[in-house]
Amino acid sequence: MTFDYIIVGAGSAGCVLANRLSENPENSVLLIEAGGKDSKMEIHIPAGYAKLHRTEVDWGYYTEPQEHILNRRIYLPRGKVMGGCSSTNAMAYVRGNKEDYNDWAKLGNNGWAYDDILPFFKKSENNQDIQNDFHGNEGELNVEFSKNFKTPFSQAFIESCIESGFSDNKDYNGEQQEGTGRFQFNIKNSKRHSAVDAFLNPIKHRKNLTILTNTCIERVLIEKDKAVGVEVTNKSTGIYKASKEVILSTGSFISPQILMLSGIGDKDELKTHGIECKKHLPGVGKNLQDHLFYAISALTTTQEGQNHHLKPLNQLKDLVQYLLFKKGIFTIGPLEAIAFGSTSLSPERVDYQFHFASLHLGDDYSCDVYDIKTFPTIDGISILPTLLRPKSRGFVALRSKNAKDSPLIQPNFLEHEVDRKVLIEGGKKALEVLAANAFSKHIDKLITPPLGKTDEAIWDHIQKQVETVYHPVGTCKMGNDEMAVVDSSLKVHGIENLRVVDASIMPTLVSGNTNAPVYMIAEKAANMILSDNK
Repeated sequence: MTFDYIIVGAGSAGCVLANRLSENPENSVLLIEAGGKDSKMEIHIPAGYAKLHRTEVDWGYYTEPQEHILNRRIYLPRGKVMGGCSSTNAMAYVRGNKEDYNDWAKLGNNGWAYDDILPFFKKSENNQDIQNDFHGNEGELNVEFSKNFKTPFSQAFIESCIESGFSDNKDYNGEQQEGTGRFQFNIKNSKRHSAVDAFLNPIKHRKNLTILTNTCIERVLIEKDKAVGVEVTNKSTGIYKASKEVILSTGSFISPQILMLSGIGDKDELKTHGIECKKHLPGVGKNLQDHLFYAISALTTTQEGQNHHLKPLNQLKDLVQYLLFKKGIFTIGPLEAIAFGSTSLSPERVDYQFHFASLHLGDDYSCDVYDIKTFPTIDGISILPTLLRPKSRGFVALRSKNAKDSPLIQPNFLEHEVDRKVLIEGGKKALEVLAANAFSKHIDKLITPPLGKTDEAIWDHIQKQVETVYHPVGTCKMGNDEMAVVDSSLKVHGIENLRVVDASIMPTLVSGNTNAPVYMIAEKAANMILSDNK
């Protein structure tokens, strides 16, 4: 069967592309997803976020042992379901810093400076709370502040940040990023508003759009330096042809894996797996970057946070309140407030972020941040210092030529000394915030870092607790140097009719959560694809 466009991956980017490319009824579009439908109840309840990891809707990858953090293998959640990570993430809407995109343009990627990409952010956005030149109010994707639940700790965090030198910033996605304020979320009517909800469900019955779930991509079919289709497995092996383009939107781990399985990558690495090299692109899978965070936590004097809601009876009461009235703690995820700041290593530009949550992770490292069953049930709070612009670089490689084998993922977390220093300074600033007056009536005692507040104690704590925020990017980077994989139109170098449209094309990691930028990338890509195929 032949389609005009084949989109591989129904995550954030894939859903946007399916919507925009199928808008013209003359375009036939095939959307392929390895996961199943987003029917799991916990997907749609914001607080259900915590019960999605290591389930059937999660690829559940792990890194190789990480030398600089006690040889730990770090868990890497990835959505394996319609909507991808937009169906399994914490729903934070964060665009990053203007200069992130100006940097992309300075690397030779024309059309990707901040002023160029802002219209594509606005196109998707339907912001319920902010109306200004930086936001859209007519797009498909709902963006709002949490409406039906907040703890007193979140406002105390904001006030304490301001006491500690942060500016009061009610819109970190607006004119400036630095400062503190409430999180903006992809939530609508007290439910998660995923890429499926926003872009796919309203148009899924278009006659020119075909959607396949539980269908794994084996390889892109390449003939004479041109992508002509894909080979997939569902209940059996099948081939689908594309008359115009094949578009990979499977993320920073799977997109490079598919390229390599298709014969696009470093010729010597492909040879070791017995794969014929169709195009030598040594940058495929390289340039891996990700955000890291860890918790600075304290116990609180009152039971007004999220931890005590984890008790089974309280969970039942909260669920009933949610189902009957769409109110209460089930209407939000774990995050409440945010701050962006600069360390001494980057005084002129934001290089760390605070995620604030009205819960804590204990003090003995038995708590797994991605397993809610391990959380304490005594209330507390956590500030999570987050490394925004890591200098460490890793890679994704093949384990074998079998597409069903997970890729080998080696991020080299905290290999670069600057990354360690930024996280340590971020931790010291978090301790300063916790010591501010606005928090004084709420905090009982500090519980992490357990060995004290010195650089050495904080570094010891980081090594034992740091986790990924699961924002991997860069493995099919955009550019025109010898390690670039796609050009500024997101076309794979040297291969016709093949593009990559997802976070893997970012040459450098944006300074904030990555879901919103992926929507922007997909909007811009759809515009380029339709323009090129008039």
